[in-house]
Amino acid sequence: MANYEVGSIVEGKVTGIKPFGAFVAIDDQKQGLVHISEVAHGFVKDINDVLKVGDEVKVKIQSVEEGSGKISLSIRATQEAPERPARPSKPRSTGGYGGGGGGNRKPQQQQQPQQGFNTLEDKLKEWLKQSNEIQADLNKRAKK
Repeated sequence: MANYEVGSIVEGKVTGIKPFGAFVAIDDQKQGLVHISEVAHGFVKDINDVLKVGDEVKVKIQSVEEGSGKISLSIRATQEAPERPARPSKPRSTGGYGGGGGGNRKPQQQQQPQQGFNTLEDKLKEWLKQSNEIQADLNKRAKK
């Protein structure tokens, strides 16, 4: 059996797939596990969408457990990370419910929501108005 060094990159073949990851044979006697979080850059909901048994993959050895000989592998570490698009800055909420309890915040100017898009705050006001109208109607009927 070859002695595999942590950090080395080797070729392997997918031998099995489980919901939590994929088993990859790196030689005739040794195989390791690629956890689902190490399969690709970004979120992988279903590993079967990315890998299948028999796929040839390049893996990086993350760790080798001395006692059991278990090998932890990563496919993602062999790939260049995709560039992330710059996130558009989001306007912060000016109060209302929730939030983190920061008491020394300066009030921010209200920004108009984009046309055709209701903010949660606007929806909440609408729902409360509807609820109050329904309650008032029920109260009128109850008094008759």
